[in-house]
Amino acid sequence: MGDEVTDYFENYLEKDSLFRNKAVLSSNHLPEEIKHRDDQLNQVAKIIAPCLRNEKPSNLFVYGKTGTGKTLAIKHTKDKLEKIAETKKIPLKIIYLNCKLKRIADTEYRLVAELARHFGKNIPATGLPTDEVYNIFFKALESDTKQIILVILDEIDQLIRKAGDEIIYNLTRINSELKNTQISIIGISNDLLFVNNLDPRVRSSLSEEELIFPPYNALQIQDILRARARDAFKEGCIDAGVIEKCSAFAAREHGDARRALELLRVSGELAERNNQERIRIEHLDEAEEKIERDRIIDAVKSQPKQFQAVLYSLLSIMQNKKEPLFTGEIYEQYKQFCPDAGLRPLTQRRVSDIIAELDMLGVINAKVISKGRFGRTREISTPLSSSIKVKMMKLTKDELSA
Repeated sequence: MGDEVTDYFENYLEKDSLFRNKAVLSSNHLPEEIKHRDDQLNQVAKIIAPCLRNEKPSNLFVYGKTGTGKTLAIKHTKDKLEKIAETKKIPLKIIYLNCKLKRIADTEYRLVAELARHFGKNIPATGLPTDEVYNIFFKALESDTKQIILVILDEIDQLIRKAGDEIIYNLTRINSELKNTQISIIGISNDLLFVNNLDPRVRSSLSEEELIFPPYNALQIQDILRARARDAFKEGCIDAGVIEKCSAFAAREHGDARRALELLRVSGELAERNNQERIRIEHLDEAEEKIERDRIIDAVKSQPKQFQAVLYSLLSIMQNKKEPLFTGEIYEQYKQFCPDAGLRPLTQRRVSDIIAELDMLGVINAKVISKGRFGRTREISTPLSSSIKVKMMKLTKDELSA
């Protein structure tokens, strides 16, 4: 077996790759041109441009589903802004933080400590009172000359969910205590409704402007894929119809360009593993199944047991009923299942929150509909294939009995 592995590695090094530059298909790649987001880029530029005159711009919240170009557009604008500020010697500092990272978003302490580190303050990961960390950060901010600081909080809803909304209130209120420095916040979120759940006092202090990034359509995703594929692959190695079908898959998934790029990358990897010289439709189909399975299973395995119990209840109803489902019937099934799983049932409101999280993960599609005087509910369906649903039911049952 050892010799076979050695032979495989040696053959792998000798054969030509289909890829010219695989990194171009990464979600972290920042292209020179951001396609089909001119309106959004212009709006972002207009909102934050006052910082070039040393004036505090409005706080900005950017919303949109995963893969709609939010982070890409903000990072692109950030780079342009920093270049101009450096050339014109404008006192502007921009800090980008991804709140999904555990070391940042766990607590208010961690976030403020991370911000302070950008000003050269070495704060331990734990051990100091939060008030003292704020005090260190406050002193680091104060300057002899006027300056503007833009704090970009990507996946800000993750921060609020874990650390609470007090952190946002404190960051906005700190401006009233600073003489020469002013902070503006740019928040990026996949959750269009998360601001509605903030404390009214926090919402008032934000006075934010909002910008929504709509999903890409299939033709726009095609255009993005063709541009990236030209740089990512060697010429002539993609069969006709692959990019079109790839974009159709992604358009079906809320217009997610990030997913389209991942599909194309995995298709290329599967073609290489099979010693194929071209990427074919069958590689794309195999990639779609693999990504869907891996993504969903990894996401669900990392969730708490209550989350898994709600998903199991939802899937068990789907075995015997055609879609769509509604929140109420899922909750009734969940309440009946909880004793078998040794769990104490959550409130219907909390289960509704979990259903919203399942929607964000792409496990289900949950559409909020009005039932008149009976209030609002979610109409629920799932994009998962039958085989994935069966695997998900087995996985959740196994996890709950572990």
